[in-house]
Amino acid sequence: MCGINAIFAYRDHAPPIDEQEIIVTRECMRSRGPDASSMWMSPDGRVGFGHRRLAIIDLSPGGAQPMCRGQNVIVFNGEIYNYRELRSQLESSGVGFTSQSDTEVLLQLYAARGAEMLGDLRGMFAFALWDSSKRRLLLARDPYGIKPLYYADDGATVRVASQVRALIASGRVSNQFDSAGAVGFFLRGTVPEPFTMYRAIRSLPAGSYCFVDAKGAREPVQYFSIAETLRAGLETAQPEDRETAVHDAVLESVKYHMVSDVPVGAFLSAGIDSTSIVALARESGASDLQTMTLRFAEYRGRVNDEAPLAAQVAAQYGVPHTIRDLTHDEFKRELPRVFDAMDQPTVDGLNSYFISKAAAQMGLKVALSGTGGDELFGGYTSFRDIPRWIPVTSLLARIPHLGNLIAELNSMLVRRSRHISPKMGEIVRYGSSYAGAYFVKRGRFLASELHNILDPEITREGLQRLNLLGLIENAITPDPGTPYARVVALESSFYLRTQLLRDMDWASMAHSLEVRVPLVDAHLLRRLAPLLVHRKGRGKQILAATPRPPLPPAVRQRRKTGFTLPIQEWLGGAEHGKRGWARRVYAEMFSDSRGYW
Repeated sequence: MCGINAIFAYRDHAPPIDEQEIIVTRECMRSRGPDASSMWMSPDGRVGFGHRRLAIIDLSPGGAQPMCRGQNVIVFNGEIYNYRELRSQLESSGVGFTSQSDTEVLLQLYAARGAEMLGDLRGMFAFALWDSSKRRLLLARDPYGIKPLYYADDGATVRVASQVRALIASGRVSNQFDSAGAVGFFLRGTVPEPFTMYRAIRSLPAGSYCFVDAKGAREPVQYFSIAETLRAGLETAQPEDRETAVHDAVLESVKYHMVSDVPVGAFLSAGIDSTSIVALARESGASDLQTMTLRFAEYRGRVNDEAPLAAQVAAQYGVPHTIRDLTHDEFKRELPRVFDAMDQPTVDGLNSYFISKAAAQMGLKVALSGTGGDELFGGYTSFRDIPRWIPVTSLLARIPHLGNLIAELNSMLVRRSRHISPKMGEIVRYGSSYAGAYFVKRGRFLASELHNILDPEITREGLQRLNLLGLIENAITPDPGTPYARVVALESSFYLRTQLLRDMDWASMAHSLEVRVPLVDAHLLRRLAPLLVHRKGRGKQILAATPRPPLPPAVRQRRKTGFTLPIQEWLGGAEHGKRGWARRVYAEMFSDSRGYW
């Protein structure tokens, strides 16, 4: 895991690259790679790379970046878990290696296969690769978008970095506010891709690559689609033994995610996802696994208190376990650092920040997380609600003006009672399609509420430019084929990608910790797709049944609570809940006094 940045002055009239700009951008990401730093400049001064290293695989200087092999140079953030198999394939065709790093495998694989190599990679990654023979830059990002990559093209020079803030810190990228980013944040609780809070900066879409040549950044090319992968599952026969199929597929993913030259830990709650990961890691042969759990005084004796059951799980599977107490006082003291680490505004990520801090304090550089289990195995109420809403709202939508009438009535009721959800009226208006129903289900604020938060002109322009319903529709195009598969695609493309994974990245990197997510894996999705598109009952219990020996009954039968902090108790008052927290985050990150824009 690392922090990377790149500059390519592709126009003849572009000013020469300033080495100091590379350094400033790179050092803004110091916590992403505290082990080493370096840079590279092309002989003509038109291309420059910066790199901050967090050494995980091949800890020797041989794994340092930027790495040059032949006519190609790379800066790479992430891990390629199947690099050993890929290396063996290349060696069998006569390719030689000078290091034990996965970075060198990437370079040699590109020399052999070009951008087509991306489909062969199993891992989380974002990289910039300079091909001097073709004088073009390749930018690429992993299938799910676990690792971020942002770029800005001013018409003469392209700048690339792992963080939005790093690009702004260079002083060479416009910090003009993007209304679409602001509107998206309040609608979703996070900024939807490819938008950011700055009009000049875009996120490279997950599962995509793009070339930058003498004409600038080309349109991104998608090489992986969650919707297409699920749809392909319709054409594949289902295995007769579903439990064994899930066990074998998840166990294989866990084994790959254990590849490391440093010790690996695991976040452990009392939920099915993280306990299954720990159990399967032990089944895979992991002998030095360590686990950790957060504990809160406010949750003791309540269903939210995960610490006692997590400790029981750790004891059952024979792993050293640490319970880290987090107090309200520490939370308040740490908040300024949280806002400094938050690359883009989000209503989530606090849980990831503090559990990552605990892991780093234990001396760990790598930790496994159960993130992604809910999206695969139907752990959210959206899997139940959205398919139910659509037939009913489709009938109601045929009645002229009924949606507006219900919305107005709902608005009146909301003003009289805070126990009435403002979403109820919107369900009739939007809920007749999967995109519309998901828009309402996962919404933080309604579009009609934004004028109370943002300037009306910002709201109007932002809604138009964002086109959130269009973005959501794209996530289920082509049609995954079944109601369950559509929700898998929606949750994986939005809540997982732009909320959970993005938040995990900034929150863990603030503590120089690499977090790996075995349940967020393109190869795993391909193996499970035939089961997911034809899902029949059981939900997450099929995941709970995979470990051998099985999870304790107390875990399998425990009501889902989610991995949360007692924010409601700690904030209270006007900042009650995540809607109030959204206002707080926006004010903290984007006040003039903080100078972010």
